Amino acid sequence: MSSKNILVTGGAGYIGSHTVLQLLLSGFKTTVIDNLDNASQIAINRVTELAAEFGSNLDFHQIDLRDKPALERLFASNNFDAVIHFAGLKAVGESVQKPLLYYNNNIIGTVNLLEVMDAHGCKKLVFSSSATVYGWPKEVPCTEEFPLCAANPYGRTKLFIEEICRDVYRSDSDWNIILLRYFNPVGAHPSGNIGEDPRGVPNNLMPFVQQVAVGRRPALTVYGNDYSTKDGTGVRDYIHVMDLSDGHIAALNKLEDSNTGCEVYNLGTGKGTSVLEMVSAFEKASGKKIPLVIAPRRPGDAEVVYGSTDKAKGELRWEAKYGVDEMCRDQWNWASKNPWGYGPPDTTD
Repeated sequence: MSSKNILVTGGAGYIGSHTVLQLLLSGFKTTVIDNLDNASQIAINRVTELAAEFGSNLDFHQIDLRDKPALERLFASNNFDAVIHFAGLKAVGESVQKPLLYYNNNIIGTVNLLEVMDAHGCKKLVFSSSATVYGWPKEVPCTEEFPLCAANPYGRTKLFIEEICRDVYRSDSDWNIILLRYFNPVGAHPSGNIGEDPRGVPNNLMPFVQQVAVGRRPALTVYGNDYSTKDGTGVRDYIHVMDLSDGHIAALNKLEDSNTGCEVYNLGTGKGTSVLEMVSAFEKASGKKIPLVIAPRRPGDAEVVYGSTDKAKGELRWEAKYGVDEMCRDQWNWASKNPWGYGPPDTTD
């Protein structure tokens, strides 16, 4: 399939940029669209450099999925074999404050994409979903058959899009769709040239830890140290972004089976790591002490969430290769080389 042309939405973002690089290195022609709301053109430039002689197979367009005429023009002038759909807003707290923004951006953008794909006969899709669709599971590990229950507007957009995809497939069995539910992506490309660069205050643990380590923030706030876990802090399934990228290529290859239908796979390590274990591993990798502030639990935070990856191992022939030490090593390599991410210090940060 490697001579095929793949469209990647949100390909300038954190997971998108790493996946685009792996696609290029695997021989795919790759077209990226991104509105650059929460991403940087610099990431695309660096992916092109890292891809070396394969960089010429990357084509970038600044397009918002809600701009349907622009999408139509892109599809009319290209022949795409499949789409990997990352584009979307993803901050849980912001989604609670601005639900209509999230529904407008994530759901309307996706419906536009599906309509244009359908009109142009491109019916192979890999969708970037999330383990947030499991809500707060009563037991672990989460399997793909668990009941779905999103706990915030961001999670609901992922859940609703999954349902839309299932309905699209039920209406037309020519579609082949893979929904990838992943857990907590961390780490960076081993070169340290691309990585996670969230705008404003990070929502996730590792970018926050990284900003404390480089001196951008004074301390890490740990929400809750009284959970019934090994050290009292919440436990999550962290996955290296390079493993995640390879999971998307495995999913693309699976789409070549004409009878894929609409399938869902967890992508994670299948193991839980506590907040304090992750901080300790990062301190070891960076040689920096991370000051901690202990705060009360946040309402709605789950105690332990990690997933079963047996289905992905069996059907996608994919499993995570990297552990917490490699995740922290590569995260620190990126942070130390790029303490302000892709840009100079932002006065609004």
